[in-house]
Amino acid sequence: MTGSAPRVAFVHTGAVVIPPVMDLARQHLPEATTVNYLDDKIVPDLADPERAASVPARLEGLVGAARDAGADLVMLTCSSISTLAAPTARAVGVPVLRIDEAMADAAVAAGARIAVLATLPTTCAPTTGLIEERAALAGRSPTITSEIVDGAFAAVSSGDRSSHDRLVAEAIERVARDCDVVVLAQASMASAAAAVVVEVPVLTSLEPGIRRLREAVDEL
Repeated sequence: MTGSAPRVAFVHTGAVVIPPVMDLARQHLPEATTVNYLDDKIVPDLADPERAASVPARLEGLVGAARDAGADLVMLTCSSISTLAAPTARAVGVPVLRIDEAMADAAVAAGARIAVLATLPTTCAPTTGLIEERAALAGRSPTITSEIVDGAFAAVSSGDRSSHDRLVAEAIERVARDCDVVVLAQASMASAAAAVVVEVPVLTSLEPGIRRLREAVDEL
């Protein structure tokens, strides 16, 4: 690390997550210089057969820009691209963290029945895969179910946060009856967790992800 203050870069696929990430960064990394990079077409392009292949190179470009700007660490804030963290780190030569990894570890520790909720299909499979990966490392074999919350992403994309939160909250209440822990696959879903009271943990990625980033910064 060069200089007295660490420089941390965040790569986002949606602008909605930047304010809460910055709030947590100021809380947990007050000494760090933070910089944000955004490509808000990555998620729709992942679902487009003609454009999906461009995403790894675009991500390498964003992380490369962060490296060239002096970033000591880069964190991906979108679960849809979390599987690209390791290959991007190897290609660019800077550590790349996944904001949802700590959440996945907590889910594995919480119980044998894990319910994953997402508002986008492109996020559901990577989150399930990450939980399976972390479970294997922990020597566990949980049962993982997943569900796309219909209409929630369209609502938040149009600026209707209240409808998004209501739809996600209803889904949380429903799946919580038959699982040990609920995982919200996208950082943008975190606001819905505050709207429900259920008997099992409801995990989101932002807070545990930034706490793990804090640990990584301390190890620089």
